[in-house]
Amino acid sequence: MDIIRRIIEFIRSLFVVEKSPQVLEIELEAKAKANPEKLDWRNSVVDLMKLVGMDSSLDSRKRLAKQYGYPGNADGSAAMNIWLHKQIMYKLRR
Repeated sequence: MDIIRRIIEFIRSLFVVEKSPQVLEIELEAKAKANPEKLDWRNSVVDLMKLVGMDSSLDSRKRLAKQYGYPGNADGSAAMNIWLHKQIMYKLRR
């Protein structure tokens, strides 16, 4: 099943136009301004996930890290969270 998912993702990637990092930042900043909670979404994966409506619980972050192929131990460490933040930002551009 994993190979099928990867093939589908590859085919989709051929037709997807990415947003520039600047456009994504403008969109996220607009969401953050409209949000009553002050979120540090640029630095915190938890805040980024909250901003875009994702479950930011530790279990959810561990599952997502595994799903996205985190190479280390998905234990909720700072390293995992930094890596996951980068992955989510990348996925949001697509």
